[in-house]
Amino acid sequence: MRRGRAWITVSSMIRVSVLYPGGDDINFDHDYYKNTHVPLACSSWNVAGEIDKGISGPYIAAVHFFFESMEHFQAAMASPGTGAVMADVANYTNTTPSMQISEIV
Repeated sequence: MRRGRAWITVSSMIRVSVLYPGGDDINFDHDYYKNTHVPLACSSWNVAGEIDKGISGPYIAAVHFFFESMEHFQAAMASPGTGAVMADVANYTNTTPSMQISEIV
């Protein structure tokens, strides 16, 4: 990972990115997403998250969650709080997100 002019070495982690496509008929409540939905997910899964608000490109928003390993990610998805996180999506958007799971190298 690069910060300024120096490279920072990060031990192998899993980044899960949830990407929300934009469009003319898409509604997205950025305030609700930032203040309610992402904190709910972070709390439910005990992870950190980073939010993007799209300026240009195909996505209106994105969030990136960071997990220690694939096992931690899988355990989070199987946790009781995941149902509430998924059910909350309808409270801020009518678009269907896509998910990218990556290993940070």
